[in-house]
Amino acid sequence: METLLHRDALARFGHALSDPTRTQILLSLRTGPAYPSELAETIGVSRQILSNHLACLRGCGLVVAVPEGRRSRYELADRRIGHALDDLLGLVLAVDPACCAATDTQECC
Repeated sequence: METLLHRDALARFGHALSDPTRTQILLSLRTGPAYPSELAETIGVSRQILSNHLACLRGCGLVVAVPEGRRSRYELADRRIGHALDDLLGLVLAVDPACCAATDTQECC
């Protein structure tokens, strides 16, 4: 039986994945923790933009900040999130890999 909790949890996950920058952050963190400066450089965004997206992902409960002295490193809140991302990616690519090659995401939605 599905509940409002299930709906809200999936909607929160979908919201996190609805932005390419947040998706890239999650995909990067599935291989291990990282510092914001590293993530910003890897993804190619400013630290301010990255900070805003990290705040959103923290609010969704998908990432956590682990304090290390004056710095914080970020990691997935639960390792199962990484497994879910792998499963979702495998499913989407298996169903219609051509859709993901489209430059305009509106073409396949």
